[in-house]
Parts: sequence; C-alpha cells; structure tokens
Amino acid sequence: MACRIQLKVIPGSTRNEIVGWLEQALKVKVQAAPEKGKANKVVVKLLSKELGIPAGQIEIIAGTLSQRKTVEIKEHSMTDILNKLPTQ
Repeated sequence: MACRIQLKVIPGSTRNEIVGWLEQALKVKVQAAPEKGKANKVVVKLLSKELGIPAGQIEIIAGTLSQRKTVEIKEHSMTDILNKLPTQ
C-alpha cells in the first residue's frame, strides 16, 4: 500500500511549514535553497515530522529539480495521510 501526493514547494522561505492545499497540490515552504538536493531533503524531513512517519517511507518520485513534486508515501493509505494534513 502506498499513496502519492502532489507538492508545490517554495524554497528559500523564512520557515519550514506545510501551508495547506493549493488546488490539487500540498503547498510546502522550506528554508533550504534549491541546490544540490537540500530543499528536497528538508521536504522529506518536514513531511516525516508532520505526518509522524519514518522519513524512509517518503520518497520524491518526480520533480526533484522542480517546485512541483510528487511524493510517494509507503505503507499508508491516502485516507491516513489526508487525516494528518491541514485541510486548508
């Protein structure tokens, strides 16, 4: 079982936070710069912390060089994940 979520990542922000939903994508702000995968690592770490799941279960499967990313979260259903995320 796994689910996929679309992200809109804003690097270079003042803080790391999950802002909420922007159309079909989850908007995520990270302080890290978009260089050498730094922002991607922070995105995974932030999702892990906010969802309460191990970072090893979260993988960026598309858009590693883009603000628009797709993450796959293993061993969790979409319902489980949506219940842990902001509704706005």
